[in-house]
Amino acid sequence: MTKLALATATAARGLDDDLEPLEAALRAIGVETQVVDWDDERTDWSAFTAVLLRSTWDYSFRLEEFLAWCKRVSFVTTLLNPLDVVRWNTDKHYLRDLSKLGIATVESHFIEPGEEPDAFPAFDEYVVKPAVGAGSRDAQRYLITERDDAIAHVRRLIQAKRSALIQPYLSRVDDDGETALLFFGGEFSHAIRKGPLLRRGEGPTRALFAPEHIAPRTPSEAELSLAKRVIANLPFAVPDYARVDLLPSPDGPKLLELEMTEPSLFFSTAPGSAERFAQVLAARLEAIASE
Repeated sequence: MTKLALATATAARGLDDDLEPLEAALRAIGVETQVVDWDDERTDWSAFTAVLLRSTWDYSFRLEEFLAWCKRVSFVTTLLNPLDVVRWNTDKHYLRDLSKLGIATVESHFIEPGEEPDAFPAFDEYVVKPAVGAGSRDAQRYLITERDDAIAHVRRLIQAKRSALIQPYLSRVDDDGETALLFFGGEFSHAIRKGPLLRRGEGPTRALFAPEHIAPRTPSEAELSLAKRVIANLPFAVPDYARVDLLPSPDGPKLLELEMTEPSLFFSTAPGSAERFAQVLAARLEAIASE
């Protein structure tokens, strides 16, 4: 029997709504699972056929440690998604890579440690966030009249040796929300609507992730087409799972983020989605066992 580790974090215990339905779907088709904290030093990772990254949501402020762990795991078993995918995807500089390939992305300006903190355009509204971050932590929205505060935010990030990402705030999200499209094994599974996360005048969340307002959504043809282009243009083999987060703009949908490390999958919004993912994982585990 194959055995799959579902990697989480101590801080995420009880917060990952995807774990229970995924475990049930895998168990129903004969896949043994175990939920394990990624940084549990007592774990023998070689005892698993593969390790699936699920809710390792504290990685963004422990990135070097997390990537070192991913590397160690990759030496003794199969990591899903693989190390090269995780290393690329945990830093939002990947948006620059995808933009160069012609993918419609939200305009993104990166400021690195040692650079001037005001080296970004004068948008009507800004979003400032770290290039390595998750769950909207350290992300904040500013008006053009609050540029000095935005610059101070950038300065705090780069003084802490973190790259800063500055993007225009696309106001249509306030009414239309964000669209997230889920892909399993390269095939579209389902989509959800996220309500706007960054409220004007609110500071960044101090929680593990910002509260989200989630509902099922049928993506538009333009959204589905863009999401498929993103998946088709990845510099890797087709990932076992990916979430493509899009924002509405006057020019059509634009890529905000691509989540291939530890995304929420929102099984509760789409009946059968946990079972679809379980089938993809079972096929992968069978292929690994036959190698």
